[in-house]
Amino acid sequence: MARDAAPGAAGDSVPGAAEPSVPEVAGDVVRESVPEPSGPADPAPLGVGRTPTGVPEVDARLDRLADADHLATSGHLEVYEDVHRGLRDTLTALDRRPGPPAPGPRSPSAT
Repeated sequence: MARDAAPGAAGDSVPGAAEPSVPEVAGDVVRESVPEPSGPADPAPLGVGRTPTGVPEVDARLDRLADADHLATSGHLEVYEDVHRGLRDTLTALDRRPGPPAPGPRSPSAT
């Protein structure tokens, strides 16, 4: 590809010429160094809303998830396992509750 620039234009090197001191540029933006944080960020709430289910046992377990908002990531697993265990126990208890009697067999004349 032919170049229309004059000799010595930007990008051409001229023997013996000193390179000008120019800040590192990406496009038209000058890159500046940004200091890296010194350590991990403090725990912060995720802001995930929790909608009440209307079942007190389940709502109490879901409210427990808010405890993870104030813990470092390493502490989340304990909270999640506790909530999971509690929800599983609540579901298991539903299987043990007596419910309405099962429907009896239909008589042939009912169909």
